[in-house]
Amino acid sequence: MKHLIAICLIVFANNLFAQKTDNYKVASIGFYNLENLFDTIDSPTTNDEDFLPGGRLLWNTEKYLSKQHNMAKVISLLGNELSPDGVSVLGVSEVENRKVLEDLVQQPELKSKNYQIIHFDSPDERGIDVGLLYQPKYFTPLGSKAFPVALKDPSTGITDFTRDILYTTGIFNGDQIHVMVGHWPSRRGGEAGSAWARAAAASVCKSVADSLKSIDPNVKIIIMGDLNDDPDSKSLTDVLRARRHADELKNDELYNPMFDLYKDGNGTLAYKDSWNLFDQMIVSKGFVNKKAGGWQLYKAMVFRQPWMLQTEGAFRGYPFRTFVGDIFINGYSDHLPVYLYFLKKQ
Repeated sequence: MKHLIAICLIVFANNLFAQKTDNYKVASIGFYNLENLFDTIDSPTTNDEDFLPGGRLLWNTEKYLSKQHNMAKVISLLGNELSPDGVSVLGVSEVENRKVLEDLVQQPELKSKNYQIIHFDSPDERGIDVGLLYQPKYFTPLGSKAFPVALKDPSTGITDFTRDILYTTGIFNGDQIHVMVGHWPSRRGGEAGSAWARAAAASVCKSVADSLKSIDPNVKIIIMGDLNDDPDSKSLTDVLRARRHADELKNDELYNPMFDLYKDGNGTLAYKDSWNLFDQMIVSKGFVNKKAGGWQLYKAMVFRQPWMLQTEGAFRGYPFRTFVGDIFINGYSDHLPVYLYFLKKQ
């Protein structure tokens, strides 16, 4: 009986969801941390020793192809509730190079979507980059650029290297939009001790956004990525000035639709039996100001399915990842993907 009630509630919610969007076009944009998507080929300029057939993880073609299939399966389902073609644009992180993305978009689950790739090599010490996939029937890029994040430890003066911020502008179903994809520095060394590094990445995004808003206050910007901080962290609230509420945004502020999800207990990765929401998508005022017209933000989502979570062991309930330690368990990623729905009047 309980299962029947649950099914009825889901059907009712889905019908209500569809009714609200009947008079609108619907589109979806997402982000997914692919968790160490490395190929099996040794690259002298990349720290890929663990991901080689003779490396610590005994990475080989069979495991690589399985990882590709698993990533493609998840991506193929993102945004399908309202958009038959799924996510029109997808930011990704933790990819070794362009080749792994070329292999990804050719997977059977994704090939029909004809995803194209925007990618730059980053100077990151781990050898991982960010990238952008897009369906050309929905998005036409006009230009792209990699913005470096300069890191200099304030306590030691030592220079460090991290992932660039990938910036792309283009026409998204009739509207010009600006997208930034980032993978901000990790919390290695502790959250407080490493906060300066994420603040540096946030400052780069803020600077680009401010430049765009100085030209057009209603410019449409999306900042997405694995930010290694939660919505209430200072890098988001104080540096990027990403707010929880969309109403009455000041000119130098952005809207973070992930904030309410986080406060309701949602997360995208688990650590020490608690959830963080590091994977975020933040938008500018143009996406929440109806007077601006065009595409408007409708809903923020975390994509979470039972088969994407571990069902046993010490990490039961955590995201079902590729490795636990050195043991290959053939999962998906240690992060859950996120995506946004946008509406536009028919």
